[in-house]
Amino acid sequence: MMPSSHYLRCCEREIHYVEWGRRGLPPVIMWHGLARTGRDFDDLAEALADSYHIICPDTLGRGFSQWSPDPDNEYCLAFYARIARELADQLGFGTMRWVGTSMGGAIGTVAAATTLKGRISRLVLNDNGPALAGAAIERIKAYAGHPPMFGTMQEFEQFLRTVYKPYGWQSDAQWRRMAETSARRMPDGKITPHYDPAMVRQFFVHPDDYALWDHYDTLTMPTLVMRGIDSDLLLQETAEEMTRRGPCATLAVIPGCGHAPALNVPEQIGLIRDFLQR
Repeated sequence: MMPSSHYLRCCEREIHYVEWGRRGLPPVIMWHGLARTGRDFDDLAEALADSYHIICPDTLGRGFSQWSPDPDNEYCLAFYARIARELADQLGFGTMRWVGTSMGGAIGTVAAATTLKGRISRLVLNDNGPALAGAAIERIKAYAGHPPMFGTMQEFEQFLRTVYKPYGWQSDAQWRRMAETSARRMPDGKITPHYDPAMVRQFFVHPDDYALWDHYDTLTMPTLVMRGIDSDLLLQETAEEMTRRGPCATLAVIPGCGHAPALNVPEQIGLIRDFLQR
């Protein structure tokens, strides 16, 4: 099965998303991480498409979505949450389930507390929490704003295999798909990741954007936190505190992964399927 590709105008910006499953089934929004695209959810979405109507957006400035003409004001969680509300409204979603990896989990947290308050019925936070490790954020700031360029797709794929090794096991075909859905060619023919480098300004202009305990503590929906056992972004003590505060999340520690589990193997897919259906 392959997804269908669509575009909507949200907050005056063109947003691309892929769609899985049949309209009329219970809706699920799956939102990707900082420098990724909605195609990261291909394996999970395909596995759940028999039961859900699934939408996987590309965040503003990523993939095939428009790049922001006002990066300092629009590359931030509050604006992404506004986009999420307009996307859900235009799709006719009343309530929905939400699966978010890293930044996508933070967008889900903010939206659930503000723009989509009362409309997210179940929340999956994949290696994301209301407090992130400072060292990991510095690592992200160092690499995300200066995406490298490569002469060949094979070189680009090897780069992704190195940078995203913490995702855990992926087949050769999955790595190749990640490369092909993450690449864009520059005017000189070289290949670089499919995002606007200015999106990293979020960490400089909005330095407290990911400090979300105030939002998290207002949530009441069933929440699942998935933490890669070797994650350097979501620390174990933060994940455990999330089980005691706010929605008192269920914590699942995922072996063989760091930041963030790729959600591409039967054990991880089954965990999410069971939680969404419960």
